[in-house]
Formats: sequence, C-alpha cells, structure tokens
Amino acid sequence: MITTKALTKVYRSQGREVTALDGVDLSVREGEVYGVVGTSGAGKSTLIRCVNMLERPTSGTVTVDGVELTALPGGEHRAGRELRAARRRIGMVFQHFNLLSSRTVQENVELPLEITGLDRHERRRKAAELLDLVGLGDKARSHPGQLSGGQKQRVGIARALAGDPRVLLSDEATSALDPETTRSILRLLRDLNQQLGLTVLLITHEMDVIKSVCDSAALMRGGRIVEAGTLTDLLAAEGSELARELFPLGAPGAASPGSTVLEITFQGESSAQPFVSQLARTYQIDINILGAAVETIGGRLVGRMRVELPGDHQDNVVPIGHLREQGLQVDVLNTNLDTNLGPGLTPSLNPNGAAV
Repeated sequence: MITTKALTKVYRSQGREVTALDGVDLSVREGEVYGVVGTSGAGKSTLIRCVNMLERPTSGTVTVDGVELTALPGGEHRAGRELRAARRRIGMVFQHFNLLSSRTVQENVELPLEITGLDRHERRRKAAELLDLVGLGDKARSHPGQLSGGQKQRVGIARALAGDPRVLLSDEATSALDPETTRSILRLLRDLNQQLGLTVLLITHEMDVIKSVCDSAALMRGGRIVEAGTLTDLLAAEGSELARELFPLGAPGAASPGSTVLEITFQGESSAQPFVSQLARTYQIDINILGAAVETIGGRLVGRMRVELPGDHQDNVVPIGHLREQGLQVDVLNTNLDTNLGPGLTPSLNPNGAAV
C-alpha cells in the first residue's frame, strides 16, 4: 500500500547541505498499522511528509495505493491536479491538531469537503457521520477552545477521514497527550483500521505506542531505517535492537564468574510452557533468574526472561539447544563486553563466542 525506494531528502541552505533521508526503503502492507520510531532528528517527520508529498524528495520514489506520487507533476507548494487527487486518498493527523479556532467542530471537519466543492447538505451529513464515528457527535457545535486535547485530536482524525482515504498518516499524533488520552486515541486508530480497512502509518518516539497498536515497525536513525519487520518477526530475531527496546529488561549487570547469561523470548503457545523448571530437571542444573517480564505486544502475549546458567558457553550448548527446540528465541549475552549499543543493550554471541 505504501512503498518508498531509495528515498532521499537533502535540505540546502546558505551553502550547507543537511541529509534528512538517506536512501530509505519502506514497505507498508495494505490494512496494517505500521510504526516508525526514532529519536528527534532521525528523519521520521521528513519521511511522512515525503509520503504525502508535502515535501518533494530529492531522489527516490514514493508509491501509495498503486500510484507513484513522485512521478506526478507539481512541486512542494503547488501540486498538479493529479497529485491533488492522489492526496485526497491520504488522510493526515497532526501533532498539534491544526484546527481553526473560529470554526465549530463540525465546520472544521467540513473544511476539506468544502475545498473539494461538495454541496452544503452533503458536507453536513458526512461531517456528522464522522463525528459519530470518533465519538464526538454531541460536540458538533462546540469550538476547539472548548475541547480537551484528546477531543481536539479526535476532531483532527475525523477531518482526516473526510475524503474517504485508503491511507491514514499520523505525525506524532499522541505526543502532546497524557497517557490515558494517548491510549484512547490509539484504540480509536486501531478500531478505524479494522472497521474501515485503513492502512495506518504513524511516526512516534514512544515505544509504548509501537507496542500497543502496531503490527509492524521500523527503527530510524540518522535518516536511515536500520531495522524493520513485523513485531512477531522482530521479537524472534536474534540480536534485534528494536525488540530489546520494545521489551527492555534493564541493564544485565555483572554475571557470576564462569557462568552463561541467556535472554529468552517466548510468545504464543510457548509462553504457557514451564521451560525453566523443565530445563533444570532435565539437565540437573541450577538456574538463576535475573529478570523477567510479560506484556501484550501487537495483540500477542510476549515474555522475556534473563537467566544465568553455571558454566561457560561451551558447557551449555546442549541446554541452549534444548530451549531453542521448544520454539524459544535464545540470545547468549556476554555481560563483560564493552559495547556502544546503548543503555540496556548487550550484544548476542554466535556459537564461537564472537559478538554479533
């Protein structure tokens, strides 16, 4: 539904160049909620603005719903007729709502319909339907100044849906909201995704947003996507940085001399298995549990556990193999290796003990 290939955006000012996007390849499947996460300056906002061509890329392609937007005529400030028509199929929800204070809630939702020339009766009917859909049917005659932050964002979502889009883009739509309101807006986005068959692309700096609503995710850094995939695949990928950030267990701390530290990820049916006690009984070993957590990520129960086994890696090849045979993701950690992976992250090891 959304594809970018070798997408690059370079800003030039006073003889200087800043590369905001550096060859971004992105693929969002139809009907999924896809999250792009990263710190400030990673390129997230530029990416989403290039997807709807509010920013024209320096190079590369953007294709949405089968239409290559970068091939359509028009610039950033003056789009051609074909590009304007394609943009109507892409809804956009902004961080700071962008509502007109002089207009009522209903008039704000009607605005894009007014621009397209829809007659007054049809505009009112459509706006009323959309306000009911987002739970604000009783606020139609209110003004934005009379609404809470969450209600304003619901108006913004209703306005974004006015053109019956196939794709909904969310630019940090929950970052200005309190945690409870954030959860309600994310539930609304998921409900709209399921009820209307919307494909949702959202950008965020909050891992909790990715965990609670997304099917797939990408991690951006320095204008590039450094890791991407479905949450299920990411959680099963050995050494996945995004999986560790999504499901942190904190810093591993110092292991006992001559021991092996494992991080075990379990999901689905394996989450109900007593694998620790089975391992201890089968191989007659003492297992020290250093940390554990269970959460629901992408609607799926996922757990992660950090354990310490006596003996070095070679002594534990068979128990580790046993765990993997049970369908568990097992990463072997070297807690004494100094790395630059960031807080709470440690490298996984290959069978020869080298960091990967």
